[in-house]
Amino acid sequence: MARFRNNKRTPFVRPITRKQPTVDHVTGDKIPKSFVFCRGKLPGPLRHLEMDLRKLMLPYTALKLKEKKRNNLKDFLNVAGPMGVTHFLILSKTETAPYLRVARTPQGPTLTFKILEYALATDIARSQVRPRCPKDLFKNPPLIVLSGFGTGEQHLKLTTIMFQNIFPAIDINNVKVSTCQRIVLLNYNKETKLIDFRHYSVRLQPVGVSRRIRKFVQNRQMPNLKNLQDVSDFLTKAGYGSESEPDDEASHVNLPTDVSRVNRASNKSAVKLQEIGPRMTLQLMKVEEGLCNGAVIFSESGNYAASKDQETEQEEEDNEVEEEDNNEDDEEQDEDED
Repeated sequence: MARFRNNKRTPFVRPITRKQPTVDHVTGDKIPKSFVFCRGKLPGPLRHLEMDLRKLMLPYTALKLKEKKRNNLKDFLNVAGPMGVTHFLILSKTETAPYLRVARTPQGPTLTFKILEYALATDIARSQVRPRCPKDLFKNPPLIVLSGFGTGEQHLKLTTIMFQNIFPAIDINNVKVSTCQRIVLLNYNKETKLIDFRHYSVRLQPVGVSRRIRKFVQNRQMPNLKNLQDVSDFLTKAGYGSESEPDDEASHVNLPTDVSRVNRASNKSAVKLQEIGPRMTLQLMKVEEGLCNGAVIFSESGNYAASKDQETEQEEEDNEVEEEDNNEDDEEQDEDED
């Protein structure tokens, strides 16, 4: 029986992918990008912390970065060059505590932090009465605020430079206020030598305007007035302005331009911060010159801790090599059986 070929072929259409810019069109500086991944096996909570850190580093990070057990640091470094990745955030877990390493590619330096305490973004949202997470909250990178690092010590200077360069720089004269929606705060305590890591969302509220009026202006929907005798009751109910007036007048600012329908440049607005997580308490343990290796510039616990970390890293690399060898042996056995 004869077969007829269908000459009508559907043309191949490549999907349109929007490439992220590598240079800021305002400042002209190179935009830093990051990889957030783990080394070794992590328990469930630390896996969620890894995803929270990826979300925090948006939009210039790989949110769906796939990791395999056989991947080593060189694999990520080979991919980082063509993709323009400038920083690594590496999570690991030992028998004593979890660790976070922040490294500059391709030659370092590397900062090793011990995670003493941490809270996930879901935990913080559950503890709040009204958690806030708009759709475009992670559309722009966060602002970085450093407090307490000006002590003059060399390792604190390196920490300041590292975290300042891990996020894109802003031009104060040309920045749009509407893009400043998140803040990453690092506060260093001189007495305890601990770093408080916090992540907030920025919200503007007009001063002297009740919550009812704000919703009416933003949503442009007719409110339900059937239980009210007059329109004035809608304005005066629950106290005019009592729902939005903050106690701290230092948070009142005059906006340079109109940000939204409610926040106008002609009126004063109050800046409010709401924590969105993750939250961490960090302790700087070690500073290395290279990428997770090299001479130790600073060590909190002395040379013993540095050598101990190098031994654990060497054991991890040896285990990875053994796993690769075992996988190759299994593949060869499968080929022989076929």
